[in-house]
Amino acid sequence: MNDAGRIDEGGIEEGGDGTTRSEVLLGLRLSLPAGLGMFPLGMAFGLLVIQQGLAWWMAPALSFLAYAGSLELLLVGMIATVTPLATIAVTTFLVNFRHVFYAFSFPLRVVRGRWARLYSMYALTDESYAVTAAAPGSWTHARLLATQVAFQVYWVGGGLAGVAVGSLLPGPIEGLEFALCALFITLTLDACRTREQVPSLLLAALSFAVAAVVTPGAVLFTALALFVGLLIGRYVLERVRA
Repeated sequence: MNDAGRIDEGGIEEGGDGTTRSEVLLGLRLSLPAGLGMFPLGMAFGLLVIQQGLAWWMAPALSFLAYAGSLELLLVGMIATVTPLATIAVTTFLVNFRHVFYAFSFPLRVVRGRWARLYSMYALTDESYAVTAAAPGSWTHARLLATQVAFQVYWVGGGLAGVAVGSLLPGPIEGLEFALCALFITLTLDACRTREQVPSLLLAALSFAVAAVVTPGAVLFTALALFVGLLIGRYVLERVRA
């Protein structure tokens, strides 16, 4: 092959201007469904920042420093109530611990360059993982980075829009916290479109139910650990059957 293009690790030609442009556009298009949910969720986050009496710049600051939607929504309340740093640290660990498991199947191998890989790891969110999990084995450097950058733009832009709207409202809005739950439900349904994924969905529900009963004070951590164990068991069982 000439220097105009190359075959990346995903098996798709990339490198020429036309191919790179098409991959970027495809990445942007793939980000749109989840992005349409991230933007209003970001607005809810921005509104919460204003309603908690925090400075408007806390919204973009948290979105760049933490860039984890569920954690940011929790941090707003913790910062407003002057929560001890030790409690914030433990909460951050438990909430973001799931990202350790994301790394096992996230297509980071297709990203070229040290800085690009660092950004891709930093921008590994629930949305980017769900989108890549729905279409495994087809990702390229340009497509993956375009998707992740688009997600951050949706989130940061939504936060700034929420700050602007919140500064104009005469009073608080109740029920904004449900926006995060609604987005996770959408991502779950998007990742379980095929019948083969239904057992994983049932195992996840079982893990959460057991964790809620056994360890109500650490549901997320216990549920994730149990879910990973069940997935390993399912994998071994399928290999034995095969």
